[in-house]
Amino acid sequence: MAGAGVIGDNHRAVLPERLYTAAQTRALDRSAIEGHGVPGYTLMTRAGRACWAALSARWPGTSAITVYCGAGNNGGDGYVIAEQALAAGIAAEVVTLSDPGRLSGDAARAHADFIAAGGETIPFEAHQMPRGQVLVDALLGTGLTRPVKGAYAEAVERINAAGRPVLSVDIPSGLSADRGAILGCAVRAAATVTFIGLKRGLVTGDGLDCAGALSFEDLEVPAAIYAEVASDCALLQPQDLRRWLTPRRRNAHKGRFGSVLVVGGDHGMPGAVRLAGEAALRSGAGLVRVATRAEHALIAPMGRPELMSVAVEDAQALAASLEWASVVALGPGLGASPWSREMFTAAAGAGPPLVVDADALNWLAREPRVRDDWVLTPHPGEAARLLGSTSAEVQADRFAAAAAIAARYHAVCVLKGAGTVIADPAGGLAVCRAGNPGMASAGMGDVLTGIIAALLGQGLSPWDAARCGALAHATAGDQAAADGERGLIAGDVLAALRPVLNPRASS
Repeated sequence: MAGAGVIGDNHRAVLPERLYTAAQTRALDRSAIEGHGVPGYTLMTRAGRACWAALSARWPGTSAITVYCGAGNNGGDGYVIAEQALAAGIAAEVVTLSDPGRLSGDAARAHADFIAAGGETIPFEAHQMPRGQVLVDALLGTGLTRPVKGAYAEAVERINAAGRPVLSVDIPSGLSADRGAILGCAVRAAATVTFIGLKRGLVTGDGLDCAGALSFEDLEVPAAIYAEVASDCALLQPQDLRRWLTPRRRNAHKGRFGSVLVVGGDHGMPGAVRLAGEAALRSGAGLVRVATRAEHALIAPMGRPELMSVAVEDAQALAASLEWASVVALGPGLGASPWSREMFTAAAGAGPPLVVDADALNWLAREPRVRDDWVLTPHPGEAARLLGSTSAEVQADRFAAAAAIAARYHAVCVLKGAGTVIADPAGGLAVCRAGNPGMASAGMGDVLTGIIAALLGQGLSPWDAARCGALAHATAGDQAAADGERGLIAGDVLAALRPVLNPRASS
């Protein structure tokens, strides 16, 4: 891990692989300072200079900035940024949320250097509009664990209401570095520069909205510190697809790539199984069969003759297809009827590995069971039912929710949403930052189910299939959104899958 990330499009920025909690990041800081002799003030000046460089590059015509400085080292970074602005001939208004005379350590030194350079500070007043064309948020750092209150909350609201672009230092003030949830209120930045360790709260949930364009600076710390602080959480990278999706042998045949059975499609819902089935085909499954209501058995494969179908009205009719399948995708359009329950019970108790989604997750919440070979793909509402909690509680800590589902059901959990979190029952965590709001539309989850099922059928483990599937699905969604996010439909993602799932051919 070395060098700088790139400020750019929010989900295309180049970022390091490992994700860290606030405590782990503090451990990295301590290792650099105490174990490797890098002075704390050196790190602070590097952080401030990196932020100034980012601000100058992103808003090159800026003639005045306003820096909001808090009481800790985050505020110290802000004083360095303001000093850099003065040195460049840019007006720097510094608004303080605490008495600068009470600062200590590196932050006090940064303040003194700013004053020595000719700078001045003014105390925060809620009614005062900032003079800067660009605002710098250096209020609160990664140690925040309680809701923002008092003058700090007023300052956050003033920053957000000012109508000026905002650069946040290390993390938007008010955002949980560990959970990606807003603690009372939070700055909504246009860009954020984060340091030393990429905080996991920046890449999921509210973090994606608050951080804006995210970049990373390692501040030239010794590479050895990253070997000294373990992290069990990874950010999925575009190049990961090449690792999982290796070229096929020239003597390949369809029998090597899995027989995927999609079970679902209760009355009035043939589209869900069709989407999942076609996604499995588009993701390289050798054979795909849809098991659905008799009224849908002819409808589901229309226009896609490569897709097989079978009418099933009871568990006995499903049995032969379960014997045929090497993987089962259970849940798209499954419904909540007695037929739905019978299909769920039969498929969940059968031998092939499973991908469980949609209505099948609701049945699982009612009738819990454990397996060693399945992937669960809940959205926050379904996750809440699996845990007996609420969607708000799930969203308040997406990492904890995904890990709890993985542990409770001994399954790989793909917690969908902005910054999809994937959890392994062995304790591994991964985040997929790709994807876009246009994917918040009907059928997207069915496509993801089919992709993961196909990857399982091609020999990937549940953990690898879940990570690869989430990344491929989101990447295809981004490519499909090239002409705009609004109006994006699941079929558009299907059409974009092939180049994504053949990364070597397209590189």
